[in-house]
Amino acid sequence: MLDVCLLGTGGMMPLPGRWLTALMTRFNGSSILIDCGEGTQVAIKQKGWSFHSIDLICFTHYHGDHISGLPGLLLSMGNADRREPVTLMGPKGLEKVVNALRVIAPELPFPLKFIELTEKEHSFEMNGYHIEAYRVNHNVVCYGYNISVPRAGRFFMEKAEENQVPKMAWSRLQKGEEVEVDGITYTPDMVLGPPRKGIKLTYCTDTRPVPIISEKAKNADLFICEGMYGEKEKSNKAVEYKHMTFYEAAQLAKDAQVSEMWLTHYSPSLVRAEEFMPDVRAIFANSYPGKDGKTVVLEFDKNE
Repeated sequence: MLDVCLLGTGGMMPLPGRWLTALMTRFNGSSILIDCGEGTQVAIKQKGWSFHSIDLICFTHYHGDHISGLPGLLLSMGNADRREPVTLMGPKGLEKVVNALRVIAPELPFPLKFIELTEKEHSFEMNGYHIEAYRVNHNVVCYGYNISVPRAGRFFMEKAEENQVPKMAWSRLQKGEEVEVDGITYTPDMVLGPPRKGIKLTYCTDTRPVPIISEKAKNADLFICEGMYGEKEKSNKAVEYKHMTFYEAAQLAKDAQVSEMWLTHYSPSLVRAEEFMPDVRAIFANSYPGKDGKTVVLEFDKNE
């Protein structure tokens, strides 16, 4: 299962009761953070989660409301006795941006590893996660992300016996490993059925609605999407600044046939997101306004 927490939902500036947009996931002892605006580490502490287990920090882009909280978070991770490497992923220029921010956090007890995104799409495997990055359309280079947890096929004892697989190899094969016994190599497909449906989370913010978003979000269990403006009269402003309205986000969710959508990255002027939801749900029924600290546990399909 995948724990998901929308740590903050604000765009541009933090407000009393609304932290800047950031998302955190937990799976099998390893955490991922997407974006790290001012106040993110406080939001993590308020939630009661730990930043010690954050192995990967992804950035959509380098506007201040998405990265300005990084130096403080890294220092806090060091103070929490983090010693293992931390991987950072983001558009080209990531290492230069992070090193500039680290003027106030020059010494860390753990190394940083950098993955700079230069292609329109990029995929990456880490600690049981499958991460996809895909370029969207903001006024600077910006990426959306998919976080998936694949699920292996079901174990079939009769298949293992038919293929004469030694019992001592069954456990490792179920984990996806190849095993050699007495000079014979055994592969997972010799004991497992076809892959089952895993867990898929799509996160996208600071962009105009573009086809790749609905393509990448296809059949996601949860789609967390920017809704900068709920007021319909601000649709021209959304176009000018390359953001999205609630209704454009809902159309993407409908096109992608996701299970559920949460809105996030609200304009500071937007106070009561719930007021706009009837019109949003007329487009995509399973839509919800994101709230700071909103959490869900995404689980594997028990019928698979």
